[in-house]
Amino acid sequence: MAMGKSRHQDTSGQSARWILGAVLCLQGFGTAVTEALWATGFGVAGLFRAAGFPSWTDFVVGAAGLALLIWAMVHRAGRRPTRA
Repeated sequence: MAMGKSRHQDTSGQSARWILGAVLCLQGFGTAVTEALWATGFGVAGLFRAAGFPSWTDFVVGAAGLALLIWAMVHRAGRRPTRA
């Protein structure tokens, strides 16, 4: 844990990464799937699509969410105590 950070601040940032990552991943990849199957979008990526952004932005939003989830997973793995 970094100096000057309390444990509560560290875990709240970790929780935010998990939540935001899951939401963006679902929004991005979910919109791409629903657009392909039912010709409709939803959420953040759906708003991007309605604003005229290209369809590949759905995958960018999903990839950003996936990156946050991986970051949270790596951060969690780095904090686990080692067993002897």
